[in-house]
Amino acid sequence: GKELAAIAIHQRSPRKDGPFVAINCNGIPETLLESELFGHEKGAFTGAHVQRKGLIETAANGTLFLDEIGELPPPIQVKLLRFLQEQRFQRVGGRQEIQIDTRVVAATNADLKQAIRDGKFREDLYFRLAVVVIQLPALRERGDDVALLAREFLQRYAVQNNKGKMAFSPETTRALYRHPWPGNVRELQNRIKRAVIMADGKRLTIDDLELGEVTNTAPASLKEAREAVAKELVQRALKRHLGKITSAAAELGVSRPTLYELMEKLGIARPERG
Repeated sequence: GKELAAIAIHQRSPRKDGPFVAINCNGIPETLLESELFGHEKGAFTGAHVQRKGLIETAANGTLFLDEIGELPPPIQVKLLRFLQEQRFQRVGGRQEIQIDTRVVAATNADLKQAIRDGKFREDLYFRLAVVVIQLPALRERGDDVALLAREFLQRYAVQNNKGKMAFSPETTRALYRHPWPGNVRELQNRIKRAVIMADGKRLTIDDLELGEVTNTAPASLKEAREAVAKELVQRALKRHLGKITSAAAELGVSRPTLYELMEKLGIARPERG
């Protein structure tokens, strides 16, 4: 839900008529990330046949959303810090200073203060970014937001797939509240999208959302229940995707590093390949 929150901030700000540009800092190889953000000049490196604007320029007078900012490599942290301080930067291979008015919104699942202590994230960059900090609770902690978002996604994907008006059965609505949603909003979104595509009727059932197996656990505590459900979900996703971490992570709505951390926490062995 981090990107949804960033979009909402953009749409309710004076920059709403400008572009909203998003990038996952963990989803692009380090060798390409600098060029993606800052652009490059013709001939800057092999394959740079033309001058290319980066995402910072693309987001001029709008908002640049940097997801998983904690994964930003140290050399790019330095360049981003200078841009935030001066609103100036140079394209890769360039000498000309470019001044751009772009607001930066950053998000992360990582503990940046711990990353600072570990020497992986610059403290000065953290304080430059952390002007306003918004804590987003996990979806399971957000009460009626689950049903509100679920209905929004249901109608969106019903329209996209020409399914007409669709609804959840009462049992499905209750199951939505009981499910722990380890993958948060993206897991909810992915489950509903898949269910809409595959469903035969107009009312989505527990089975359509594949929630039936994970709502009957009764461990001793809420923490144990969440861990049991999360373990079941991860194991099923890995099985469906033949141990491929990237595909399983996409289905669960998390990044590869997050899935690896979750597997280690839950005692799930890493597959030999994936």
